[in-house]
Amino acid sequence: MKYYPLFFNITGKKCVVIGGGEVAARKIARLLDCAAEVYIVSPQLSPELVKLKAGNNIKHIADNYNARYLAGAVLIIGATDDEKTNAAISSDARNLGVPVNIVDDPQKCDFILPSVIERGDLTIAVSTGGKSPALARRLREELAKKYGGEYEILLKILGNMRRQLKNSETGNSWCDSLIDSGILEAIAAGNWEKVKKTVKEITGEEVVLG
Repeated sequence: MKYYPLFFNITGKKCVVIGGGEVAARKIARLLDCAAEVYIVSPQLSPELVKLKAGNNIKHIADNYNARYLAGAVLIIGATDDEKTNAAISSDARNLGVPVNIVDDPQKCDFILPSVIERGDLTIAVSTGGKSPALARRLREELAKKYGGEYEILLKILGNMRRQLKNSETGNSWCDSLIDSGILEAIAAGNWEKVKKTVKEITGEEVVLG
């Protein structure tokens, strides 16, 4: 099975997670990072999830799983340690036509979750198609070393010049020239005068940092 890479806008949309343990907490953290409206179905919650509930960051349904709790969801994650419950979640979600992920069980999933590196608005996702999470984690760690915080700032600079970069040929040329100029090293070193000068020389544009 080959999965279709997709970045899904879930801002303000209902996402349901079944399970209240540490695995569920990790999945919920990612959903909250993407500004989803998170509902969690579980009789018990881990200490981390209790804190999220106390802060009104999640909506808690203190009950065992029931298909009625899936109504209105755009995305569903099953993170329980009960195989029958996970199978029911997968079946019910598919009957509703809602994408579902069952943790550590690709056969019951419509989508799988990659290992992710984030540098501001830059997101790099690594997937092994569910075959080896350990390899995906190793590759993520290697990429995290290569693509540091300087890429976040470079992306902000490019984003501020988005109107000028709409021409694909000009945009590609500027991006390549900026990277080849050593601007990433200048950003990493905090040499902001050189950053501004480099952008001006290559693009003709003034850049505002900070």
